[in-house]
Amino acid sequence: MAKKAKKTIVRREYTKADVKELRAHSKAKTPVVKIAKLTKRSEGSLRQKALKLGIRLGHQR
Repeated sequence: MAKKAKKTIVRREYTKADVKELRAHSKAKTPVVKIAKLTKRSEGSLRQKALKLGIRLGHQR
């Protein structure tokens, strides 16, 4: 059985454009999974940033 390569963690700062996009998705009630794929960030990362910004994410209100 071949060993699976460990995925390296790449940390990227949130730019003003990223925050603006996140706010827009929040207002449009875009599911977090979809936002994660579009922005190439993890769901956890998006949720943490939204929490710090004081905005809600996803369809559950």
